[in-house]
Amino acid sequence: MTNSYSLEDELTFAGRLADAAWSAIRPHFRALDAVDNKITIPHADFDPVTAADTGAEAAMRALIEAERPDHGVTGEEFPAKPSKNGFTWLLDPIDGTRAFVAGLPSWTTLIALCDETGTPVIGIIDQPVLDERYLGWPGGAAVQRAGTQTPIQVSDCRDLREAVISTTDPFILNPAEQGAWTHLRATARISRYGLDAYAYARLAAGTIDLVAESGLKAWDVAALIPVVRGAGGLATDWRGNEPKLGGQIVCCASAEILEQALLALRRSADT
Repeated sequence: MTNSYSLEDELTFAGRLADAAWSAIRPHFRALDAVDNKITIPHADFDPVTAADTGAEAAMRALIEAERPDHGVTGEEFPAKPSKNGFTWLLDPIDGTRAFVAGLPSWTTLIALCDETGTPVIGIIDQPVLDERYLGWPGGAAVQRAGTQTPIQVSDCRDLREAVISTTDPFILNPAEQGAWTHLRATARISRYGLDAYAYARLAAGTIDLVAESGLKAWDVAALIPVVRGAGGLATDWRGNEPKLGGQIVCCASAEILEQALLALRRSADT
């Protein structure tokens, strides 16, 4: 990386951001006083946000401002800060706020650093309750547990009929997307739901073989791509092209599974 920052330095710094987020989140997990709704339209959908979401993002932003003042920041809870040097942090303090509100340990903190082209170069998927921190960078991925870092890689599954697949909630898909997912679910061996970004971490670690989702934002996606690809997996949009930072994404353990999945996904792919 340029501007006197090395990849190793940025991975270390990203880990410190995750630590800062957990320090802000920990007092609220399974001890929430209130849950607010981001959507203010009466009788509209419920989009939860908590003091843990805002506190964690504020803590990460403060650290970036203090130690990486030229870096931009795009996060879920606060307005974007433009980059002065081409590098931008994408932050989702609690990906899976519904799981967090329910007291489930399947939410994660997502942290990514994008270069001047907008490409995510490093990513972290952090689940601190389980003491699992998944890291990805060009050419590698690892999980940190109890202070020990261990390389991870995707499974060797090559057949969708043998695969474990996941999407967070099929009911948030539009009718065409639901049809594509129904095809995948009918073909795969096991389907699991409600995991949010944790599903991508487990894909990188080899226990899930495909994750397909839609309607995502930039901060939902950026951290996932380096982790999955660093572990040897594939990440594309639903047409098999380079994924955008948002919208539809499918991640797979192998090219064979991806090819089989795209037969269904392309029918409902965004234009």
